[in-house]
Amino acid sequence: MRLIRSTLVCAAAMACADPTDPQGKPAPITALPRQLNTTEQALAASTTGFGIGLLREVNKSFADSNVFISPLSATMALGMTLNGTSSSTYDEMRGALSLPDRPLAELNAGYQGLVTMLRGLDKTVDFRIANSIWYRNTFAAAIAPTFLADARTYFDAQASGLDFASAQAAATINGWVNTSTNGKIAKILDQIPPEMVMYLINATYFKGAWRDGFNPQRTGDGPFTTHRGQQVTAKLMARKGGFRAAQLNGTQIVELPYGGDAFVMTVAMPAFNVDINTFIASLTPATWASFTATLTDPGYDLIFPKFKLEWEDRLNNELQALGMRQAFVEGGADFSRLSPTRGRELYVSEVKQKTFVDVNEEGTEAAAVTSVGVGVTSLPPSIRIDRPFVFAIRERLSGTVLFIGKIVRP
Repeated sequence: MRLIRSTLVCAAAMACADPTDPQGKPAPITALPRQLNTTEQALAASTTGFGIGLLREVNKSFADSNVFISPLSATMALGMTLNGTSSSTYDEMRGALSLPDRPLAELNAGYQGLVTMLRGLDKTVDFRIANSIWYRNTFAAAIAPTFLADARTYFDAQASGLDFASAQAAATINGWVNTSTNGKIAKILDQIPPEMVMYLINATYFKGAWRDGFNPQRTGDGPFTTHRGQQVTAKLMARKGGFRAAQLNGTQIVELPYGGDAFVMTVAMPAFNVDINTFIASLTPATWASFTATLTDPGYDLIFPKFKLEWEDRLNNELQALGMRQAFVEGGADFSRLSPTRGRELYVSEVKQKTFVDVNEEGTEAAAVTSVGVGVTSLPPSIRIDRPFVFAIRERLSGTVLFIGKIVRP
């Protein structure tokens, strides 16, 4: 059997502007530059549905650990891969990604329109998405020209043939990854297995400072209670105002804006007597929407932990639990849109994601690499986020989720 491997890379980094200078604050962005069509709206919403679903499944194996994933990067790379599938392989993948039941051409155009809008939305935030397809030279003749053409047109993907047997092939791909993530992800491949015939890669880069930063002089050691009830010492940042907050059924929600206030970090800390893993297991897109619908500016002090983490996992089981099963079956997957002559020999062999996030006084730095082998009642005067919480980096006007994760110990 031949394998296709698609890879997703995303990175986010903080801006270097002085976050304590109120004169440098840009005008707030209160609306999208244009109304999204129904497909684009559905695609934006799918990042929440897919992201929460994937977080729920991943968290089953990481109950005692921090988690950080990127649904946007995943849906971009798997969206490219989706273009090569047919029949039940296509239906299952579309369903697992929470994509609407629309013709493939509409989904492709939706991806194109949504990404174009996100790229230019906030000039104070550097947000980039890059895609590429790398294929074994000897497999080139078997690839449907329309597959590569659609990847170039709708995903702005670079497509290149390589001698996968050469030691330089992995270095070439890693070089593209390093450049596309501004050096945040140095490489994704150690070597190319002999059975691999294709890599589909997405690189997403985000760079932005907090709209209202935290004064480093106010950062100090403080207690953070883990999900096991252990009290540990964490670096806690502090500031007054400059954020939105709400409380719903005991869950404390805080939203911290970046740049022009289009991109935000949304934090949800469950009630004191609710275990974080139970909270995630019951989390749904509707619940998430209810969290973000009631946010107001409380004008209170915020205590929020600095944290940095690295995370990785093989996502095959999680994606299959979400319904993407046939694509992993050797001899049972249908990639005939990618290759009319060899499509029945292709299957997804592995989906792996590695991520990094650093949250500090200036902003957020985050990176993710995913490889898919085809081988209370009222708010208190001070809000303290000092227990396990879920957090997401998202574009709030469209609802697009870039990253989502869980912190049990900063």
